[in-house]
Amino acid sequence: MERKITYSIELSDYDLETAEAMLLSKRYLYVGFMCHQTIEKAFKAYFTKV
Repeated sequence: MERKITYSIELSDYDLETAEAMLLSKRYLYVGFMCHQTIEKAFKAYFTKV
């Protein structure tokens, strides 16, 4: 179970880094999408933990 949580957090961090890269390249639609993905994966990790 802990492995799934760690994996979700790692994916969330990766998506946030991608959002930052998209922000620098002014691809704002994708920034919003990647932020959505980041939050979704962080929630998944949280609810798996709880």
